[in-house]
Amino acid sequence: MTILGIDPGLERVGYAVIERNGSQLKAIAYGLIQTPRIDLPDRVRLIYEEILQIIDKHEPEAIATERLLFTVNKTTGLDVAKALGVILLATSVRGLPWTEYSPPEVKQSIVGNGNAEKKQIQFMVQRILGLAESPKPDDVADAIAVAITHAFRSRVNLQSPGRNMPK
Repeated sequence: MTILGIDPGLERVGYAVIERNGSQLKAIAYGLIQTPRIDLPDRVRLIYEEILQIIDKHEPEAIATERLLFTVNKTTGLDVAKALGVILLATSVRGLPWTEYSPPEVKQSIVGNGNAEKKQIQFMVQRILGLAESPKPDDVADAIAVAITHAFRSRVNLQSPGRNMPK
């Protein structure tokens, strides 16, 4: 099963494609989509187009995102929600199943503690996937953690060859 994990944002979107084969997890690709400071419609279009390219290149069978929490800055949260909207549009256009996980759910899955710190997440992501170094920036590490969480928690038959989804 190939999973695309996404840490949504307006300026920076972390993404990670991992593959689960039985109990083995392997990093296929991960990185950051960065948008320049341009008009909002153009920024979200760039995010949409980049997500579609990642989906088309890696053909994930599922997409998982981190759930937005509006705790500190509601204005920033609304901008992130706009970015998440186009990510979900790309998901729907490609006919992929989508799941979201709260930050505490991700931390619990990766570290075993729903209150884990960023450094603990990065360390465990590196260990779980056998990466040479800790993924950076935080957006990328978070996207990888979301993808791993979905691999651990998915109820989909992980041995299935894939779904017949429209492109």
